Amino acid sequence: MGELFSGIPFLRLGAGEPLVFIHGLGEIKEGWANQFELAEQYDLIIPDLRGHGEYLTNEEISISNFAHDIIYLLKGLGIKSAHICGLSMGGMVAQEIYRQAPEMCRSLILVSTLHFAPKHFGDFLLTFKKYGIEKLSIKEEKDIAARVCLYSWSESNLEAFHKFYQPNRKFYLLSLKACLEVNNLCLLPKIKVPTLIIGGQYDSVTPVWLQLWMHNQIRHSEFIIFRNTGHIAKLEAKEAFNDVLKKFLNKNKIAS
Repeated sequence: MGELFSGIPFLRLGAGEPLVFIHGLGEIKEGWANQFELAEQYDLIIPDLRGHGEYLTNEEISISNFAHDIIYLLKGLGIKSAHICGLSMGGMVAQEIYRQAPEMCRSLILVSTLHFAPKHFGDFLLTFKKYGIEKLSIKEEKDIAARVCLYSWSESNLEAFHKFYQPNRKFYLLSLKACLEVNNLCLLPKIKVPTLIIGGQYDSVTPVWLQLWMHNQIRHSEFIIFRNTGHIAKLEAKEAFNDVLKKFLNKNKIAS
């Protein structure tokens, strides 16, 4: 199931219209395991981003380069357009893919993400994360991240989070800095493809008012808030999350 194209590790499974899943900061491609059932209807393409999972590199870490890699991968696989779904940092990458190659986006699904990070917020977050990397063990860091990202701290949720949240300390801060440089204030009103924006009621990483702001900027976008979830609805509300994706994607399939 795991494949490699020109140095880019990715998973590919299923058949149908192409659907790209893009993971979040510190996560790995296998973190979309709960969504593998969509392979019954779609051709799933799930890459590791630079500095994450199996994708180790000496090249520049940036949202622009994350997007460039995915566009390059899709072209290499002979895919002219795909539905693009990104979580958190992955949602920023999805927006950047639209900026670089709007014709390759059949639709966008932007999950628990943002389009702009105020500087004072970024400075605080970087200082906090830098302290964590320097002072905490990897297990302590992952425990804190789990409690920040999840609303339900059930044993199964914590176990799944620890399994798929695998931050590489060499690349983590570089990737976080890349996120904090995002400014898509002018891009969102230009998005013309069907767009679904998803937020979590108790998301303390990217609060739902950020997704509401995005919804107000993207004309004709749909906006859904999952109740009793934190930053990772794909894990905490798997069935409901997958049902919402299926309904949106089926509604926006290209007529054959």
